[in-house]
Amino acid sequence: MNNRLKVLRAERNWSQQDLADRLGVSRQSVNAIEKGRYDPSLPLAFTIADVFGLPIEAIFLRNGNSE
Repeated sequence: MNNRLKVLRAERNWSQQDLADRLGVSRQSVNAIEKGRYDPSLPLAFTIADVFGLPIEAIFLRNGNSE
């Protein structure tokens, strides 16, 4: 699944570790999600959306959709 996590994180000047701390996961998990090697569970996806104050659809994109 494509996502905008890296862009959203960079807009806030957060490191991967900063985001990981906010989410309660490892920095490696954040890296894997950003690179599309790991799709987060639904509860984690909702937590990510809450941290950014955005709907899930604004962060996670269907494959082939870059907007």
